[in-house]
Amino acid sequence: MPPYIAPEAGFKVGFWGLPTSTLDWCEENYASLHYVAEFWNTLSNLAMILPGLVGVWFCIKSKLELRYALCFALLTCVGLGSSLFHGSLLYGMQLLDELPMLVLSAQILFALSMYLSTT
Repeated sequence: MPPYIAPEAGFKVGFWGLPTSTLDWCEENYASLHYVAEFWNTLSNLAMILPGLVGVWFCIKSKLELRYALCFALLTCVGLGSSLFHGSLLYGMQLLDELPMLVLSAQILFALSMYLSTT
């Protein structure tokens, strides 16, 4: 667990309780909904989730190699993990935000290196 950071004066405690994450972005917590810590950050993750799902569908429809579909699936995982993190500001959800980004980066590098080695 990360070290406890005391909340600022006037801090709103929402559905998920006090934040345990090591980061707290500039958006005011629980300003829009009692159940979502950072509403706009959470909502903006649809920009990763929807293209990821469409990309997986396109790869399957076009019978592309698995490495490409995996890139899109991991993009969806990044969006979902980021939504969980920004929605709750909990340390466990922060890991679900950050770790899929690393795995996605590695997968993209792998897919790109395989593509370049065949051309």
